[in-house]
Amino acid sequence: MLLHQLVEAAELATPDDAALHFHDRTISFGELGQRVRQAATATTEIAPETGSRVAMVGPNHPAWISAYYGVPRAGRILLFLNHRLAPPELASLVDRSEAAAVVGPPEQLEPLRSALPRASHSRLVELDEWERICDEVPADPAGITTGIPVDDPSAPAWLLYTSGTTGRPKGAILTHRSLLAGVAVSRVGRPVAPNAVGVFPFPLCHVAGYNVLCHHDAGRPVVLLPRFEAATFIQAVARWHGTSTTMLASLLDDLEADPAARPKLSSLVSMTYGAAPMPPVLLRRLRRYLDVALSQGYGMTELSGNAAFLGPEEHERGLAGEEHLLLAAGRPGPGVEMRVVDDDMVALPTGGIGEIVVRGAQVMAGYWGDPVATAATLVDGWLRTGDLGRFDEEGLLYVVDRKKDVIVTGGENVASREVEEAILRCCPEVREVAVVGVPDRRWGENVCAVVAPARDARIDPDALIEELRDQLAGFKLPRQVVVVEELPKNATGKVQKQELRTWLAENPEAAGRRRG
Repeated sequence: MLLHQLVEAAELATPDDAALHFHDRTISFGELGQRVRQAATATTEIAPETGSRVAMVGPNHPAWISAYYGVPRAGRILLFLNHRLAPPELASLVDRSEAAAVVGPPEQLEPLRSALPRASHSRLVELDEWERICDEVPADPAGITTGIPVDDPSAPAWLLYTSGTTGRPKGAILTHRSLLAGVAVSRVGRPVAPNAVGVFPFPLCHVAGYNVLCHHDAGRPVVLLPRFEAATFIQAVARWHGTSTTMLASLLDDLEADPAARPKLSSLVSMTYGAAPMPPVLLRRLRRYLDVALSQGYGMTELSGNAAFLGPEEHERGLAGEEHLLLAAGRPGPGVEMRVVDDDMVALPTGGIGEIVVRGAQVMAGYWGDPVATAATLVDGWLRTGDLGRFDEEGLLYVVDRKKDVIVTGGENVASREVEEAILRCCPEVREVAVVGVPDRRWGENVCAVVAPARDARIDPDALIEELRDQLAGFKLPRQVVVVEELPKNATGKVQKQELRTWLAENPEAAGRRRG
C-alpha cells in the first residue's frame, strides 16, 4: 500500500462517515479523499520536481491532514516544521532540506522569509493561497490510482527533523512502508475501537500525528484541536463524544480546580501516553477523576511511531499494587524485534542494562543528507535508539535512561548541546555551561542551565534568558539557571552531567526560582 490509499480505502467503504472534526466543521472520508487528490495536484504546481520537499508550518489545521497524504501521493516529501521554533531554526531546516516550498500562515512565513539566506529558492506559500490552489483543482472520483508519480512503498513520504544527542537536528526519512508498518503495529498494540472518536490536541508537526493515520485506517474520525487549552479540550470531548485521547498532566490540574468539568469527559474510555513512563502518583490522580483504560507506547520519530506497548491489563495490575509495572515501557508489538545490547551489539541476558535496538518494517530509511549519522544509527538492519534499557522475566521493556542529554519537556525534545551552544554564542560572560533536565511535576522536565562565569564577569540569569529569546524556541529556553564556579569534570576534562543531575536532585534549592 501507499499512504494515500489508506484514505481511499475508507472513502470507498464509508464515504459519508466523518473523518475529521475541526471547530464547527466535519469532513467526511469522501471529502477528505477528494481533498487529498486536490492537494496532490496542488503540490505538483508549487514543487514541479518529483522528490522535492514541501514543508508545512503553523498550528493544527485540516490542510495538514490533506498534506499528510497528498504531498506523498504527488511523489514529493512532506517536511514537518514545528511552528514553535525560532525563525533562524526554521530557516536552517528549510535550507538544509532544500525545500522547494513552505506552506503556512503569514505570521509564520514573514519571520521565516527574513531569516532565510538570500540565495534561498524556497517558495513561501500562504495557507490561504494553498487552499485556493487546492480548490481550483477539478473534482476527481474516488479510487483513482492511475498516473500516480510514486508507486514504490519504499519511497520517502515524510521528513521530520528530530533533536538527537549531537544537538544538531537530524532529518528522519519515513517511507510509505515504514509509516504504514507503524500504523499496523500500533493498531494491534493499541487497538482503535469500532466506535472510537480520537481527540488530538497535540501539534501535527510531530510524529505523534501518525495516530491520525491509525484512526483513519480503522475508518474512525479524529477531533483536531488547534492547540491544547483545557476548556476547549473539554468542550470538544463533550460535543463530539470523544472516546480516546492522550494523557495530559495539565488537564488533571484543571479537573481538580473545576469539578463541574469532570462529567463533560464521561465519554472518554481510554487514554494513552508516551515519551516516558508516567509517575504512579499521576496515574492515581487521574483515576480519581476519570475511569479510563490506560496504555503507554514506546517509540520515536525514527520508528515511525510506537513499537512497544504497555496495555490496560498491566496498568490495572500496577494500580492494584504491582507498581513496578507502571515503570515499564511495554512489550514489543507484532513484527517488531527488540533487543538490549552491549557496545558491540551483542544481546544481553534478561535484566542486563544496555542500549535498546529495534528491527522491523517501521524503521526509518535513514537521515536526510547525513550518511555518517545514518551509518552510526542503522547497523545491520537494527536501529540504535541511544536509549538504555533492560528486559525483565515477563518480557517487559524498561527504559533506564533516555537518549543521552536530551531533555523531554511538555512532550518536546530539547537537545542540551543546542541550548549550550546558543548560550555560549550569545552570552560572553559565560565561560562554560552544561544544560540538563530537572524533574517538573507539570512538564516532566525543565531545562536547567548550569553556568560558570568568565573571569571577573557577573551572570544575571534573567538577562541570560532574555538574550536567548530570539535564538531558541520558547520550550528550549532555560527555566532555571544555576551559577557555579566550576563544572564537574572527569580526568579527560569532560563535564559529568549525571553528577550535575544528581546534585540538583539532592539540592533543589540550588536552582533557585523558575524563570521564563
